[in-house]
Amino acid sequence: MEEHHFELVDVEFVKEAGTWYLRAYIDKPGGITIDDCELVSRSLSDLLDEEDFIKETYILEVSSPGLGRPLKKDKDFERSLGESVEVKLFRAVDRQKEFTGMLKAWDKDTITLAFEEGDEWTVERSNIALIRLAFDF
Repeated sequence: MEEHHFELVDVEFVKEAGTWYLRAYIDKPGGITIDDCELVSRSLSDLLDEEDFIKETYILEVSSPGLGRPLKKDKDFERSLGESVEVKLFRAVDRQKEFTGMLKAWDKDTITLAFEEGDEWTVERSNIALIRLAFDF
């Protein structure tokens, strides 16, 4: 993956409708193509067959994380500074659990959003259930 400058954004192993799926989400500067997904899928499939540590039968899927991808790693937050994000909280703040604003700052404990009205809001990362890039249609 490193030789092609791919970043492994996330991996999930889930059971849906009785079938197991191993999903790998990859990214790179400039975005991911179908050819990139195929290349990673083949390499990953060979490695998984060789190591054989997953006992269940599963379907391997490799894709880009998509527009509304969750921000999880420091690199995700850094890349998203100045971008519009959606935030869902575990515990309501001012009787509200969902916010959309511009990601102004972040550190290991908090994130700060800026809103169109000029207000800013800082929340503990431990209260964030989900933060992802927002997108308009």
